[in-house]
Amino acid sequence: MTKQERAARTRHALIRSAAHAFERQGYTQARLADISACAGVSPGALHFHFESKAEVARAVEAAAGVSLRRAAWLAQPPGTNALQRLTNTSHALAERLRGDVVARAGFRLNCASAGGSLNLLREWQTCVEQLLAEAAEEGLLARRLVRADTVSAVVAATTGFELLGRRDPEWLSRPSLAAFWRVLLPRAATAAALTMVDPDGTCPTRAETRTPAATVG
Repeated sequence: MTKQERAARTRHALIRSAAHAFERQGYTQARLADISACAGVSPGALHFHFESKAEVARAVEAAAGVSLRRAAWLAQPPGTNALQRLTNTSHALAERLRGDVVARAGFRLNCASAGGSLNLLREWQTCVEQLLAEAAEEGLLARRLVRADTVSAVVAATTGFELLGRRDPEWLSRPSLAAFWRVLLPRAATAAALTMVDPDGTCPTRAETRTPAATVG
């Protein structure tokens, strides 16, 4: 293993250890000494990669962004209508938040932080806006639908599931999200579009596609 590979593994281990610490103790109570110990490295090794706890937290947020964006991308295969891609993406993001501590801790840190160039909640809102705009272009939306109101409803509901999922992970399960879409889709979509959208999602969850060598979370 090269020096660069060892450094990358150490950094990855520190980010995961920090995510666990932030989730268990919160950002304020988490200690760098505990983060380095749980990662199996010395405090000096931690400070080689990160100058402060704030920098560690930013790294966790950035890693969460990468993980969540990849989940969203994988949930939108070519040839799928925009409403199905939106439904799929909500399931994929919920599954990633439920099963990946880095995505979960980073998202929560990012939502709690003020300012900064990374805004994961805003990215999700932009994704919803874009997919609903594409659904309108595809003629999938009900004529009287107010698109801005629908964006608000989807973003509020899905982020609410994340908040509720902090106490009960079942809020982020596929049945919970599917129940939400079964309520919303009949109001948002045309009758014809309803026959083309599966509220349960059409992409397998991460758990269903996981292989032992690729396990994360």
